[in-house]
Order: sequence, then structure tokens, then C-alpha cells
Amino acid sequence: MDCYTANWNPLGDSAFYRKYELYSMDWDLKEELRDCLVAAAPYGGPIALLRNPWRKEKAASVRPVLEIYSASGLPLASLLWKSGPVVSLGWSAEEELLCVQEDGGVLVYGLHGDFRRHFSMGNEVLQNRVLDARIFHTEFGSGVAILTGAHRFTLSANVSDLKLRRMPEVPGLQGAPSCWTALCQDRVAHILLAVGPDLYLLDQSACSAVTPSGLAPGVSSFLQMAVSFTYRHLALFTDTGYIWMGTASLKEKLCEFNCNIRAPPKQMVWCSRPRSKERAVVVAWERRLMVVGDAPESIQYKQLTIQVLLDRLVLRRLYPLAIQICEYLRLPEVQGVSRILAHWACYKVQQKDVSDEDVARAINQKLGDTPGVSYSDIAARAYGCGRTELAIKLLEYEPRSGEQVPLLLKMKRSKLALSKAIESGDTDLVFTVLLHLKNELNRGDFFMTLRNQPMALSLYRQFCKHQELETLKDLYNQDDNHQELGSFHIRASYAAEERIEGRVAALQTAADAFYKAKNEFAAKATEDQMRLLRLQRRLEDELGGRFLDLSLHDTVTTLILGGHNKRAEQLARDFRIPDKRLWWLKLTALADLEDWEELEKFSKSKKSPIGYLPFVEICMKQHNKYEAKKYASRVGPEQKVKALLLVGDVAQAADVAIEHRNEAELSLVLSHCTGATDGATADKIQRARAQAQKK
Repeated sequence: MDCYTANWNPLGDSAFYRKYELYSMDWDLKEELRDCLVAAAPYGGPIALLRNPWRKEKAASVRPVLEIYSASGLPLASLLWKSGPVVSLGWSAEEELLCVQEDGGVLVYGLHGDFRRHFSMGNEVLQNRVLDARIFHTEFGSGVAILTGAHRFTLSANVSDLKLRRMPEVPGLQGAPSCWTALCQDRVAHILLAVGPDLYLLDQSACSAVTPSGLAPGVSSFLQMAVSFTYRHLALFTDTGYIWMGTASLKEKLCEFNCNIRAPPKQMVWCSRPRSKERAVVVAWERRLMVVGDAPESIQYKQLTIQVLLDRLVLRRLYPLAIQICEYLRLPEVQGVSRILAHWACYKVQQKDVSDEDVARAINQKLGDTPGVSYSDIAARAYGCGRTELAIKLLEYEPRSGEQVPLLLKMKRSKLALSKAIESGDTDLVFTVLLHLKNELNRGDFFMTLRNQPMALSLYRQFCKHQELETLKDLYNQDDNHQELGSFHIRASYAAEERIEGRVAALQTAADAFYKAKNEFAAKATEDQMRLLRLQRRLEDELGGRFLDLSLHDTVTTLILGGHNKRAEQLARDFRIPDKRLWWLKLTALADLEDWEELEKFSKSKKSPIGYLPFVEICMKQHNKYEAKKYASRVGPEQKVKALLLVGDVAQAADVAIEHRNEAELSLVLSHCTGATDGATADKIQRARAQAQKK
């Protein structure tokens, strides 16, 4: 009969342990792990090995190899390392591999060895080089901490939103610390380092000396330190062989253990004990492994949420399984199935052995109009993979023009982008494309493109009217649009030219354009304006005052107001101002001057082409009833009643209306009769009406 306790070994005085193989690793390592930089992601994530790092005993001509395996040793990726020497590897919370180089550059790779991006830890790190580095995790994301050759620390708490912090200098630090780590306390990243028997905590503004609570005396150096995954607890290994375990703030000791080994361990990490809420520290030497426990802590399984689990399945391209989980948990489509399908589509476009047509069709058949899926994002991934035509085909399925156009511009398919923008009816989008095309094409090709798109041409003309007048002129010239060219030069003569000669020259160009457009009316009007400008300049030179830029009518009025009646009449003859219009102008001007004598002379100069009622109205407007009555008697019969009413002669107006037997005039006079003063007049009108009805 087998002995069931045969494979159990004593651990201390009251516990036993055994070890057994859960599964065998499938990798076929060509080198010892000790000869590699190793990084294992949390939660059973991937393992990265950088074989043949830069060691003196290795031949310089041998390129290192970066390999990525699953937690069970299945190969996921392998690539030759073609960049600079690497100091440290680590996985981000998003399962991206961060490779920290000696020059401070950080290269980021995906789970399958695909290069994602690159960033630098700053010029100071570049100048002083990297001695050591740590990748750590906080509630904000994954961070990188650097120890430089100048023995200064630089860190970023979130590599997805890179903000570099240069930590304060440690007083008296002449060499590298014996050990150090990154901590996260009160939502702020810190550096804890050991220099001989002293511990220092660095934050953004200060360097503080700290002392672990209850530490056994006699320590002259700290050889190793490890922080728990939740950053709540810390373990310290001293040169006296003691392992101190306590809170990360160092204010509370949980336990202390004398391992009777003074050699520095190769590795010291925190772990959880099986079927227990206790945390333990595993300490490893060359040929010895020790587990030190009894630090209770609630393990944060909530770190691995459903969304994180789905993301990890997607990274491993286990799309069907991820979709089944979404459907089983009845997750909202946008958060679940739609998101998984979008990731699948982004992977699908990378399959270069399948034609663009087949890939686009397969993606559309699978996705259709699934809510939350952006075809433009998938097209952008296709373009990033060098498949421009596939990206264009995928954009055909994108219903939002605002999402199509930016990517088309990025792909230098500007003319197609213009067509899509016009189809959208979004003028802002059209303007965006037009300005892009203007910078991309030469002038001739740009104008030719506009000619084929009437809506775009119209919008661009509107833009040019306010921003680029010379371009507008070129557009009209190219289209032989002489009518608009004439209008352009008319505006230019007023807006751009100050000298009279320049303005006349611009007007002459406008007149020539109007003749070419067969618009003789506009051409003649422009020539008249040129004549008027020359005349106005002459008037200013001879008479003084301001005439330039006045209208023809205002010029005549100004001459009359200045007493230059002969010149006003000559100007009217030269420009064929009709008599009626000239009489109105002169009447208004003389009344404004209150030159009643000259007005009376003017009224008798010849028969008025506008009649004499305007004289009555203008005089009354100037509150001069005396002068108005002079002209009321000269008003013709058809307007006599109105004139008499204007000067307040209601009785005579009544007599004229009765004489005319005009009902409308009688009613008008009656409406002006007020109070006792006009009572007799009102009775007279009523009697006249009665007699008219008898007949």
C-alpha cells in the first residue's frame, strides 16, 4: 500500500509542504533562464524572454532574440532584436510588453510581437544612460521608473499619458542604491531606495528618510526589497539575514523572520497561499527557495474584471469564446459582441494572403450594421497595415461622412474625400477638404478639380471673397467669367485703390470685362462712374469741399447747397438726369437751406414737371405755412384739396371738393373737420351730399 504522506516535506515545526507538477512547459529553451531577461505578466499572462542580452562574454555579432510565450510555454512570437541594449522588460496592465533600453527609449510590443509605439524617458536619461528600471502598476495605469547613471530617478506613472517626473536628489548618494522599488501611496507614485543602513522615500518634491517599524538592530545594509501586487505591503531583506514584512508605509510590522542566510537572494516576490487570504513572500537563492508567510490581506480578484478578461481573450484571438461569454452574460452589445467583432475585423485586415475584395466582403457580412462598430476605425487599421485599397473599400460601408473624409485625406485620396464631403452636405467638411487640396495640388490642378465640382467651386468662391481676392480673380479668369471679373474690378476699385488714377484704371478694366460679357448697360454705367470720379476730383480742386465718392445725386445736391446752381444744372445735363429728378433734388436742397426767395424764383423759372404739391409738402415739412400757401394756390385741380388741407385751410378745401362733387375728397375733408371751429364746414359738406343724392 502506498504511503500518502511520502511526498510531503516538513516546513518548520508544525507544517508540511509538497510539490507536484501542474503541467509541463511546452517551450524548448536553448539557453538557461538565468541567461535571459525575463518578464511574466500577472494573472497567468504571457512570458517574455530576451535571449542573449548584452553580456561581455557574448559575441557582439550575435543578435539577441525576443521571444513571447503563453503561461504554459506555447510560443506566441519570436523576433530578432534590432534596437539598442535592453536593461529591463515588463508587461503593462494592457498586456503590452515594455522594453526599456539603455538610452532611455522604451519600445512597446503587442502580445504577438507586433510593434506598437516608442517613447523616450527624456534627455537627461539619454545623456546619463539607464542603470536600472522598474515597470510598475497603479490605479492610473502602468508606469516606468528609471535609475540613471547619475544616480537620479525619473518616472512616469502612466505610459499611456506620458508625463515625466524627475525625482529629488538623495543627499550624499555616490553610487547605485543596494536595492530600490516603486511604491504607490495616496494615489501618488514614490521611489523607496536603500543606501547602506538607511531607507529614503522620494516623492515629487522631497527626499525623506524612513525607518521600518520594529526592525531588528544591527542592520548595516538592505539587500533586497519587494512590494505586494496591491502596494499595501513591503518585504525587506537585510544583511543580517532577517526578512522584515510590514505595511508599505513602513509604520507597521507584520512579522520578522531570521532565515540564517546572509547572501543576497536572486529574487524576492509576494504571492498568495493556496485556499487562504494570507500573503506570503517567496525568497529565492541559487539553489534554495524559502516561503515566509502570515501577512493577512484580502486579495484583489476584482482587478481582473469581465472587460479585462474579454480583452485578454481578444489579445489571444479567441474571438468565438469571447463572444460566447458576452452572450452568456448578456452584456450590452456595444460593450460586448460589437467590441469583439471590431477587434476581429482589425485582425482580419492583417491577413495579407486574402484579397482586399474578399476581406472587405467578409467583414461586412459578419458586422453588417452592428451598433458600436466603426468601419472607419477598421479602415484605419487596414491603412496602417499598408492596404490602402482595402481601407477604401471598408470606408464604403461607413455611414458617417465625417468619419470617412479624415482617413481619405490621410491616405492622400483627396478627390474622393471631396466627393464624400459634398455628398454629406456638410459645408465645414467640404471647406476642410478644399483647404487640404489647395495645399496638396498645384494651382492649375486645384482649379480643374473645382471646375468638376460646382458646389465645391461655389463654396470656395465664397471663401475667396472674404480671404483671398487674388485667387478669386484667377478663378474668374480661368473660367472666362467676364461678368464676375467686371464686378471684381468694381469692388477692387473701392477696396484696394486709394489714388484716383488707380481707381479709374480698375474701373476701365471692369468696363472692358463687361463689354466682353456683352453687358453694355454695366459697361456704360462703369464709364459714367469714371467720368463722375474725374469730375468730382476737378470740383474739389476748383471749389474745395468734399465731392469724391458721392453719388451723382448727392453731387448735384452738394453743388446746390453750395450755391453753385449753374454747375449743378450743367452736371445734370452732362449725365442726363431727368427734369423731374433734378427738380426734386433742387427743391429739397433749397428747402434745407431755407432759401425761400431762391425757391420761389426756381418755381417760376418754368412750369414744374413735378407739379406744385411737392413744394407745399416740403415747405410744411420745414414748418413754413406762409411759403406753403403761396404754392397751394398753384396746385392743379386734382391735388388742390390735399394741398389746402396741408396748409390748414379746411373751409376752402370743402368748397373745392363740393365743386368737384368728388365723394372721396368730401370724405377726406370731413375727416379733417374737428370741434366747433369746423362745425359749419362739416354741415356744409353734409348738405352738399344730400343735394347730390336728390339729383
